[in-house]
Amino acid sequence: MSFDPNAAASGDGVYGLPFTAEQARVVLVPVPFEATTSYGGGTADGPAVILAASRQVDLFDHETGNPYEAGIAMLPEMASVHDWNESGAAAARRFREQRDLGALQSALEEAQAFVNVQCARLNDALHAQVRSLLQAGKIVGTVGGDHGAVFGAIAAHAAQFPGLGILHFDAHADLRHEYEGFQWSHASIMNNVVRRCPGVARLVQVGIRDFCAEERDLVRDSQGRIVSYYDADLAAERFAGVTWAAQCKRIVASLPREVYVSFDIDGLDPALCPHTGTPVPGGQSFQEASYLLGEVARSGRRIVGFDLVEVAPDPAGGEWDANVGARLLYKLIGWTLRSQTAGAS
Repeated sequence: MSFDPNAAASGDGVYGLPFTAEQARVVLVPVPFEATTSYGGGTADGPAVILAASRQVDLFDHETGNPYEAGIAMLPEMASVHDWNESGAAAARRFREQRDLGALQSALEEAQAFVNVQCARLNDALHAQVRSLLQAGKIVGTVGGDHGAVFGAIAAHAAQFPGLGILHFDAHADLRHEYEGFQWSHASIMNNVVRRCPGVARLVQVGIRDFCAEERDLVRDSQGRIVSYYDADLAAERFAGVTWAAQCKRIVASLPREVYVSFDIDGLDPALCPHTGTPVPGGQSFQEASYLLGEVARSGRRIVGFDLVEVAPDPAGGEWDANVGARLLYKLIGWTLRSQTAGAS
């Protein structure tokens, strides 16, 4: 039976598409991992619910055209990642329970060390998988999971495209040296990136509105390697008449020619992602986020890879979070493909 892009999805591939990973230009790697989650949970189920919701997304996109034509495929979830997540999350729960009961420091350190080992295993496996795909000429998108789970993917891109910049959408700075003693915490992902990935020339953060003084100081003392556009400052400028279009031009001007997009769904207005682990008031609308991605492409910069993290399903069974996640993922794919052509309009 021939594939009809205008018909209801009938296949079981992402967006109902018939492509294999070998045929596809864009390969999505699911990472069902949330061992360091410190507040609300559920992000380990993010890849699966996004996959299911993707089949309700129309394949023609008004802004980016027909991204599906390049071929999009999502790999199966790795069983080992599920195993590392379950054992790591159990150790993290044990750590918090023992801490609250005043357990001996040695017991707490044992639980922390186990979580760190499981995260490191994930980092190594994901790095190898993404590196192989990049070397095969694929555009790779990683779908989490918590934000800390994608370090291996970012590191692989930084090695493949030295000098790249990261455009980081988030409510949180994620610049803590560690959190709860977990070296690879979702709250430390960008600290790990700037310390451990010399191929990253600059980190540009957008919409940051929840951070500690230590993180603020790290930005201030980074000598321009970290540029943070705080949500309150962006909002104040708009209240005074500065347009979002002008702000986007300034944000994009901070980026090198090659860009990796790391998109934590909680960067958006929490009305769009109410069940993400740590929602914070403020953030971008869906259209504002898409416009900024488009400005990267229109500027002549090239998006070389991306991740989408922290999508968590509604415990009551609602599909809103997954629906928004699947549509944002399609925008990420579309603008990435458009950016591969100079002078995207």
